[in-house]
Amino acid sequence: MTNALLTPHPPFRYAVYFAPPPDSRWWQAGSQWLGRCAAGSTLKPMPAIKGISDEAFHQVTAAPRRYGWHATLKAPFTLAPSADADQLRVALTRIAASSSAFDLPPLKVALLDDFLAIVPQNRSAAVDAVAARCVMELQPLAAPLSATELQRRRQAPLSPEQDAHLERWGYPFVLDQFQVHCSLTGSLKHLNSQQVQNLQRGAHDWFAKLPPCRFETLALFAEPTQGADFVLQEHFRFSA
Repeated sequence: MTNALLTPHPPFRYAVYFAPPPDSRWWQAGSQWLGRCAAGSTLKPMPAIKGISDEAFHQVTAAPRRYGWHATLKAPFTLAPSADADQLRVALTRIAASSSAFDLPPLKVALLDDFLAIVPQNRSAAVDAVAARCVMELQPLAAPLSATELQRRRQAPLSPEQDAHLERWGYPFVLDQFQVHCSLTGSLKHLNSQQVQNLQRGAHDWFAKLPPCRFETLALFAEPTQGADFVLQEHFRFSA
């Protein structure tokens, strides 16, 4: 009989992300920008941004810091009662085994709604295809959203298409509504236009000299307990 006191508690939620390998320059630059490495949950010295105080910079990066440096493929979800982590890993292994590595298109810093993110300069059909597979093939392992979670998601304005995706896939910004991005900040509504420009210029300077970014793995992240920082658990390498 297994001693329940010695059995690790399963994570509260999982997420599947694009995340560069922890030894890559892209991972190191993104983690330092956010002030946290999700591979080891260690704090990082953040860059100094001209025209933005250290305190303000730390504040505007708080939301993406909790999730770690990444681009969302399958948004955070709770496993269905009939599913377990082994089944999730088998599914990720299957997707990775039939996917081929590729370079992302040239990247840029852009303002999306009210936050800054790194996005491809041109839409990538290869990224869209991998993201769609993660959304659709992993959904059978995910528990349906609770009424509370649905209500929380619907506090933000959603189009009819996005609301339908929320009901079907547990997240509104998937498939035809998907835009791959690596978040650099949370909401900037409380900053003035000059501060936003300073942040955007600082982000451009910070990431501009990096080499092309390679998409060669799926990254499994976990939220150990509700509200805790997400941590990188494992990479699944593309091998087609």
